[in-house]
This record gives sequence, structure tokens and C-alpha cells, in this order.
Amino acid sequence: MDKLCCFKASYSQLVAARSSSSTGKGKNHEGSIKYGFSLVKGRANHPMEDYHVAKFVQIQEKELGLFAIYDGHLGDRVPAYLQKHLFSNILKEDEFWEDPTGSISKAYERTDQAILSNSSDLGRGGSTAVTAILINGRKLWVANVGDSRAVLSRRGQAVQMSTDHEPNTERGSIENKGGFVSNMPGDVPRVNGQLAVSRAFGDKSLKSHLRSDPDVKNADINADTDILILASDGVWKVMPNQEAVDIARRIRDPQKAAKQLTAEALKRDSKDDISCIVVRFR
Repeated sequence: MDKLCCFKASYSQLVAARSSSSTGKGKNHEGSIKYGFSLVKGRANHPMEDYHVAKFVQIQEKELGLFAIYDGHLGDRVPAYLQKHLFSNILKEDEFWEDPTGSISKAYERTDQAILSNSSDLGRGGSTAVTAILINGRKLWVANVGDSRAVLSRRGQAVQMSTDHEPNTERGSIENKGGFVSNMPGDVPRVNGQLAVSRAFGDKSLKSHLRSDPDVKNADINADTDILILASDGVWKVMPNQEAVDIARRIRDPQKAAKQLTAEALKRDSKDDISCIVVRFR
């Protein structure tokens, strides 16, 4: 992710290079819901910093679909930590089944505190996140911090389920905490001239001016729902929501749809790491 400027990655971060691309697919127990994912390293001169989760699990006689995109910056340690811990932290909340919204919010905040407390191991970097929890194929809970995005398709119409947390839109919160938003010509707005999102996990040096509480939304999955797309800003910087939905709906295989979306983003000269998950409900 090209979220931060004015810093260089440490040697230890640079040597931990990851594969330049990843793709895969799966389905729920009944095979009625299928998913595919595609991740492609961007053109920036640093290792791949995007991570994902895409799987179905059985918990307390319920089937959960767990999907996430974690878009890191200043190294991959924080998104790797989120990949391993965020969903488990959410599901450990005692009131998750009664109050998913509150439990997701608490788990996001507690996970961020754990990251900050372990900054000696996880470094000074950070990550955005967009997560989706699908309960029994019927109820969807989406949460996010930063600008990775979730878009749902209802009868082919794109419905954005997440909120892009950008410095200009949350300028008041940043300034109230003693920070500032830069607007340099030729660059995107940045918190304290550095970070291009107003909410993120980690980023210890900027945390006093940032937020890590998520926006959380839910939706019923019914006969009108056909596609869910989760993607990093490597997709959304170059592609409107509706166009992404149109592309994904034309391709029955969700893995091929995810690969097409990442390929299209590359074609449009997206320079960031590009990550995408497509879930097809019917």
C-alpha cells in the first residue's frame, strides 16, 4: 500500500519478501455459496503488503463465512498479525452472537491495542482492514477501518457496505486531536503529511491523531443478493463500484472474476498492491 510517504522500509522488512501473486477459491458446505480471491503485488519497490482471509468454518452449529482484506503499509507485520488474530478476537467476544456490532467494534479496538503494545515486534507500520462475516448464508456483517472497501450487489446494483476513512472527510477529528491534514499539490491528503487514511491499525507514531474504531454495517442476504466484493484500494482507486460489480457478475466462476478485477486494475495502471475477494451467492 502506498499509504505512507517520507519513510523507508527497514532491512528486516525488505528481506521478508512474499509471493508476488496469489489466487484461490472455495465454497460453503452445501456448495451454494462460492468464493474466489486474487492478490497481485503492485509496482512499488517494496514486498507484497496485502493479506487476506477467505474461508468457511463451523462454530456452535453455525456456518460462518469469514472474508477480509488487510492492506499494510511500512511493512507486512501488522496485516500478517491481523490475518492471524482479528477474526479469532471477534469470535472470542462473549456477546458476539447477541451483539455482533458491539463485539466487532470491541475486537477491532482490542486488537489495535495489542498491536501497539507489541510494536517492538510488529514495527511502526500499520494496516487498513475490511472484514465480512456471513452467518448461515443469511446475515452479513461488514466492518472496516481505512479505505479497503466492501461492495454488495443487489439485482446488479452496487451497494457500498463500508466507509472510506479519508483524511479530508475526518479532518475535524484529526485536528481536534492535535494533528493536521496536508494537501500538497500532486499528492493525496495525508494525516500529518504522512498517512493517506484517517483510521488504521498500528501506526504507533501517528496513533494519537488517528482512530481505529470501525464502521459496522449489516445486511440480509436474500434472493436479490448476488455478489459481494472485498478489495483493497488498488482496485477502488481505478474502478467505480458499479463497474466492479458489472465485471464480477458477468463471470460465473468467482475466482476468475477476482482475477479479472485485479487484471483490469493493473491494466488501468494501478500501482498499489491489488487484492480482491469475490463471493457469489447464486
